[in-house]
Amino acid sequence: MSALSDLLAAHTTLDAEQTAHLQRLVAEWQLLSDLSFADLLLWVPMNEQADDGGTEFLCAAQCRPTTGPTAYLHDWVGQRLSGQKASALRVAMTESRIFRESDPDWEGDTPIRREAIPILFNGAAVAVLGRDSNLTSVRSPSQLELAYLQSAADLASMVAAGAFPGPATDREEAAGPRVGDGMVRVDDRGAVLYASPNASSAFRRLGFTGNLLGSPLASAVAELARDPFDAADLEEMLIQALAGGHPFSREVDGGGAIVQFRAIPLHPRGQSLGALVLLQDVTELRRRDRQIMSKDATIREIHHRVKNNLQTVAALLRLQSRRLANPEARTALEESMRRVSSIALVHETLSSAIDEAVDFDEVVDRLLDMLVDVTGAVGRVLVRRIGSFGELPAELATPLVMVLTELVGNAVEHGFAGDRSGSVEVSGRRSRGTLLVTVTDDGVGLPDGFSIGSTDRLGLQIVRTLVDAELDAVLELTGRDDGRGGTSATVRIPLSRKDRGSLA
Repeated sequence: MSALSDLLAAHTTLDAEQTAHLQRLVAEWQLLSDLSFADLLLWVPMNEQADDGGTEFLCAAQCRPTTGPTAYLHDWVGQRLSGQKASALRVAMTESRIFRESDPDWEGDTPIRREAIPILFNGAAVAVLGRDSNLTSVRSPSQLELAYLQSAADLASMVAAGAFPGPATDREEAAGPRVGDGMVRVDDRGAVLYASPNASSAFRRLGFTGNLLGSPLASAVAELARDPFDAADLEEMLIQALAGGHPFSREVDGGGAIVQFRAIPLHPRGQSLGALVLLQDVTELRRRDRQIMSKDATIREIHHRVKNNLQTVAALLRLQSRRLANPEARTALEESMRRVSSIALVHETLSSAIDEAVDFDEVVDRLLDMLVDVTGAVGRVLVRRIGSFGELPAELATPLVMVLTELVGNAVEHGFAGDRSGSVEVSGRRSRGTLLVTVTDDGVGLPDGFSIGSTDRLGLQIVRTLVDAELDAVLELTGRDDGRGGTSATVRIPLSRKDRGSLA
């Protein structure tokens, strides 16, 4: 809706409530377009007058029918009408009535019947809805087409009276079944007046074998629903629709099928004519949803078990290190334990995530707390995160947490050896498809003769391998030049797969 809001803000004097009403109409108008077999154009009066002194109209939105041929092959959004071409729009706007041109107009070789429907809000016309029908395929209408067109006429009258769409509620649902999925029209008592072939087929799948016409819809569904609460919810939906309430959806499970229902009240000219009920067989969609949920639950369980196994390995390494008298061996096992624990953090986060993405800020915060603890720097070295890494896919999160483990661990252990105190900052910043990761400290700085390509340092060798092979990133390790001393390590990571390797 941002494009529509931008157009209205730039070219009209409509206030926020009027704009919101037009947005709700555009969210719902596919229904009217399909029932009318017509294109819908939203025409708004512009804040400047036309050259002839009259009102100039701007097309702010367009909708094509899915039930018939479009009247226009090109896009009308952004185009303007004034003078004689806008006369129908002005009549509808000033007189607040539906205006239909007497003779068809021609768009190239296509005959078009145009209608202008005023859009009322709080008793005043704020815009005009153009309903333009392609007449090339006109034929004797069937019962289905007559039912569609009658329902379209009722909805158009509601638009012109300001009754459609209804006021905003917390229950707004524009998504749901479409006209072609199945349509049932009920009278003001909830009895079925007409059911389209697709709607009848959906009822057959629910297990209905009788004659739907004349039957109370809620009673028919109550006999089919596996769960009585489904039938009760549907009855509540119909009661609210017949009373003019806001449309909302309900699903009914029965006979091995799941059917979604959505009721739209029909109250043209203030008279209750019943409701329009759209329905769709969503059995296959729900089966796929359950498969996806099962798959996601399995993946999360796998991550949970991997995390548990890694934590067990880390605990075993910690126990083994405490039994060693050789300081170098003990340090090697402690470093291995730290690396395994850092990977476990990623899997722990993934075990509770909805998809294969990680809130990396949370991982970094927990990682830094762990590193300060295991390196014995509590109260001596302040380690903190600044900026935000955002969400990262698992394929980036695991190698990056290993890289940070080594860079922060080295900064704490080598930059603040002995009783030296100071701070380490871990920064994450996104810019133009790149994640810029920086680890800076104000410690003793790099030793003389240091080389980033050295193979003597295992931690640095791990970082280089992960940066090159897993992240396709660029690593820079330099002394700080801000006068505070210390070291700065920077990793530039492309976030897009297609950009991996392009930073080298």
